Formats: sequence, C-alpha cells, structure tokens
Amino acid sequence: MFDMGAPELLVLGMLAIIVFGPDKLPGIARKAAKAISYVRQMAGTAQNQLKSELGPEFDDLDFRDLNPKAFVQKHLFSDVDPLVTDLKDQFSDISSLGMSTVTEATTAIDDAKRHATAQSITTGNGVVATIMPALAAPRITTPYDPDAT
Repeated sequence: MFDMGAPELLVLGMLAIIVFGPDKLPGIARKAAKAISYVRQMAGTAQNQLKSELGPEFDDLDFRDLNPKAFVQKHLFSDVDPLVTDLKDQFSDISSLGMSTVTEATTAIDDAKRHATAQSITTGNGVVATIMPALAAPRITTPYDPDAT
C-alpha cells in the first residue's frame, strides 16, 4: 500500500523522536497500534456483517473485487491477456529476427570493406573518380587549380 523502505522508516522514526521526545514515544506507539487494531477489527466486523446480510448466494464474494480497478482487470481484461501475451511473444520473435538480420548485414558490409580495392578513373578534363566496388556511389574529386583561387 505504502511504498516505504528502510531509509523512509528511519527518517520517520527520527522525526517522531524529535517531535514527541524519547519519553513519550513508547506511549504514542502503543496508542497508534491500538488504533490500527481497532480500525482493522471494525472493517472485519463490517465485512462479516455484510456477508451475513447478503445471504448464502454471496458467500464467495471477495471485497477486493469491488475495487473498480480490480473489477475492470478481472472482468474486461481477462479475455485480452492471452492475446496480449501472444502478441508480445510474436513481437519478441520478430525483434530477435531483425537483430540477427542487422548483425548479418553489418558483418557482410565489414567483410566487403576489408576486401574492396579502390579504382580511380580519370576523365579527359582532369576529373578523377574513385570507385569502391559494391559499397557506395563513386566519389568524384574535382581538380585543384591554384591559379583559379
């Protein structure tokens, strides 16, 4: 119900010691425990009284099902849960297939880069084209003319 760990409880304990003092703290803790016990007893009595007044046809009634969130999850999503888990399984299969395909493609590209040899082609007007076979489009470099700059 409350998401409290050891550090939070330690801080609350230190705060209680500071506010109430070490001499009054045990008495306050006893009173708080009695109050919590009384509230739990009242809730249990109310549940038992409600079950007895509803009759034997409601003996299997669970009061936690009266929570709207639990009611929706139990009655509306119970049919959907198998479909959702099936879809999650299929997506994980597709994801693993995609990852293996990416790994294979990356390995193939790396192998092609290692084994590729560059070819240079020079045209009549001085343009040099460097071609890496099966990897990319040709990279064309223009001639450098120091007098034009």
